[in-house]
Amino acid sequence: MNLREIIRKASGETIDLKAYEADMRHLIDTYIEADAPRVISPFGDMPLLELIVKSGIASAIDSLPDGIRGSQGAVAETIANNVRSKIIQEHLNDPSYYERMSRLLEEIIADLKAKRLDYAQYLIRIADLARQVQRGQADDTPEALKRSAGLRAVYNNLQRADNTVPADAVHEAPAPGGNADYLRLNLALAIDETVRRERQDDWRGHQAREQIIKRALLPLMGNNPQEVERIFLIIKQQPEY
Repeated sequence: MNLREIIRKASGETIDLKAYEADMRHLIDTYIEADAPRVISPFGDMPLLELIVKSGIASAIDSLPDGIRGSQGAVAETIANNVRSKIIQEHLNDPSYYERMSRLLEEIIADLKAKRLDYAQYLIRIADLARQVQRGQADDTPEALKRSAGLRAVYNNLQRADNTVPADAVHEAPAPGGNADYLRLNLALAIDETVRRERQDDWRGHQAREQIIKRALLPLMGNNPQEVERIFLIIKQQPEY
C-alpha cells in the first residue's frame, strides 16, 4: 500500500471513483447474484478437537473444507496443527502433562512421516491423543484426580521423589505405578486441601496473601522454598483455586 501510494503520487495519477459509484452500484445490483448461504457443517464454530471428542474423527474430517478434506496429507497436518495449538494454549496450566502430550504428538508425526503408520492408523492414534489433550487428562489418570483439574495439575507437576506426607494428609486408594505414585497422590491431595483452606479472597497478585499459602505449603514440600515456588506457579494458573 505504501508503494502504491508512492507510485500514485510520483505519476500524478489520481482516480476519483466517486463519479462511478452510482453506476457501479447499479451494475452490481442488476447483474450480480449470490445464492443463499448453505450450511457446510452442522457443527458451526465448534473447535476441531472438541468435534473429534464429541462426534468422532470421521465427523471431524467431514466438517473440514473440501480443499483440506480431499487430501490425506492436508487432513493429517490440520489435525496435528490443532492438537499442537491446544497444547501450546494450555501448557502453562499443566506444563508436565502438556509436555508429555507434545512428545506423543511428535512421535505420531514422526511415525507417519517414516511410514511406520498408515493413514488409518495415524487417524486412530491422533484421535486418541486429541481426546486426551482436549479433556486435559490421560487415560491412566488415577480416579481420585478426575474430579479436579487443579488437583491433576499439581499431581502431574510434583517430583516423583519420596516426599514426606503429613500424618493427617488425606489418604485415598493408591495410584497406579506403585508406592512412589501413592506418595505423590497423597502429597497432591494434601497440597490441594491446604490451598483451599489457606487461600483468601482475591489472593492472586497480593503478596501477603500469596505468602500465607506458600508458608502453609513449605512443610509439605520438604521445607524447600524453590519447590514451593515452582508448584505455586502451577497453583496460580488454576481457576478453581
